[in-house]
Amino acid sequence: MNTILGANEVNIGECLAETATYLAPRLGISPEIGIILGSGLGLLAEAVEGAVRIPYGDIPHFPHPTVAGHAGNLVAGLLAGQPVLVWQGRFHYYEGHGLEQVTYPVRVMQKLGVRRLVVTNAAGAVNPLFQPGETMIITDHLNLMGHNPLRGPNLEELGPRFPDLAAAYDPRLRELARQAAAEFGLAVREGIYAALPGPSYETPAEIRMLQRLGADAVGMSTVPEVIVARHGGQRVLGLSCITNQAAGVAGHAVSHAEVVEVASRASRDLARLIKGVLAAV
Repeated sequence: MNTILGANEVNIGECLAETATYLAPRLGISPEIGIILGSGLGLLAEAVEGAVRIPYGDIPHFPHPTVAGHAGNLVAGLLAGQPVLVWQGRFHYYEGHGLEQVTYPVRVMQKLGVRRLVVTNAAGAVNPLFQPGETMIITDHLNLMGHNPLRGPNLEELGPRFPDLAAAYDPRLRELARQAAAEFGLAVREGIYAALPGPSYETPAEIRMLQRLGADAVGMSTVPEVIVARHGGQRVLGLSCITNQAAGVAGHAVSHAEVVEVASRASRDLARLIKGVLAAV
């Protein structure tokens, strides 16, 4: 039961219908905004009012995340007055999931009527000016995962064959994030996020390559979700928590424990920023 069929399979629509049918009567809201939380960034879910928590393992066609810092719960309720779905943890390509599985929660949100999506992640700084603990508003991305979640037969009811990504990260939502940061006195960066498949961290040579390509931060998620979100017509805000300086930028090794620890410390500011955006939409 708790397996996700690939998007190439004829009954992906049936899977989505089953998942949505299970979730809809349990949420207690009609969700309008979805929020995907990255490694160590689960604090925001604690601020949801009237929260209903559903473990991923209880949801039809969902596996359970295997990565530290990803609780694996869907939290529904109100945040800054908005009905939201908050995903405490995501599925990653490097865990062995196909990109159809990685992006399945986005498809479920579309089925449930969610039209705006906030994606967050923990990322390494490729730009030497960026420091751990800062937040980066994503302006664009580089898909370097070697795969696209829309590959294969296109289901027209989910979106067009050739979706436009010229404004993958919604300009209006980015402006609201800048305004919220200014209101709260939070220093934010803006830049380009590069997604690599992982799970190994990048080599210094790979970081030099990313710098030449124009990337400001690097991680192992987010981009497939954004592609599928835009395919389904959702407006997207992307936020990276800079948790470390990437290989060759800093003079020490990177560890996942460090990533989770810094993200946990920075998550309070990120939560304030997101709530400020939600209050203004």
